[in-house]
Amino acid sequence: MPEQRASQTAVLVCQGRAAAHQRLAAGRFADPTALALLRDEERATVEQVRAGHRPADWNGRVGYEMVARCAEMMVPRTVAIDEALRERRTPQVVILGAGLDGRAWRMPELADSDVYEVDQSASQQDKRDRAGALEGKPPTFVPVDFGRDRLGDALAASGFRGAEPTTWVWEGVVPYLTRDQAAGTVQQVASLSAAGSRLIVNYQARSASARFGRFVVQTMVKFSDRPNPWAAEPWRSAWTPKQMARLLERHGFTMIRDDHLRALAAGMLNANTDTNTTSFRSGRVAVADI
Repeated sequence: MPEQRASQTAVLVCQGRAAAHQRLAAGRFADPTALALLRDEERATVEQVRAGHRPADWNGRVGYEMVARCAEMMVPRTVAIDEALRERRTPQVVILGAGLDGRAWRMPELADSDVYEVDQSASQQDKRDRAGALEGKPPTFVPVDFGRDRLGDALAASGFRGAEPTTWVWEGVVPYLTRDQAAGTVQQVASLSAAGSRLIVNYQARSASARFGRFVVQTMVKFSDRPNPWAAEPWRSAWTPKQMARLLERHGFTMIRDDHLRALAAGMLNANTDTNTTSFRSGRVAVADI
């Protein structure tokens, strides 16, 4: 992602969470922070999805479908990560590539933890501008340029304590990194993880059909007047479950589980939900401890 521009995919993810709030998987999924983090023009499409009002025009329909599909995908992904956080509570939580994540505010289980959000500076400034109305303890913002800065140095300067267990949340970032960048991040995280730490990583598995599905979606956006949220944030890597397990284990982590989004969605979403979309076909959430 260009350092000078706030992430646009973070906005789409936030819209998805806002559209799903207390509407999909009621009783298991809720994110009251999402709508508050959106600007007025971004909320308009969310309200259409929540009301089930599909626009008749092409541009409106493309935006509607993007948010509606994102809402369905965010439910199992978010629930899986939240549950992994609740299972092992640690004094510190680090959210890598946090975007418009609202966990620091919305999860009471994190109230006794120090939450650090790591992201590039433009995205963090955008989030600070949006988060003024949120109540509760905000995270500690740690701006990092992964091309220049060392993660450990940036965290230490913000109060991170390397001797204490940490839960790392790495959601919605790995596909946008090269394989070398992803491996380098795991190495840095492992070096900063005391015994009792946990890494929760969301990644995309290799899938030819998923690549084709993503191409179709981007083509639809191209022929509308809507901005393409992936224009500056293309996918750069995918991993098989075995490859991800080897990467984590090579750096001292023990894989606890690695779930497919389709399996996670079973029992959460309506039986009529189309889980044949790009993210459902390839998305996974892995949990590993050290």
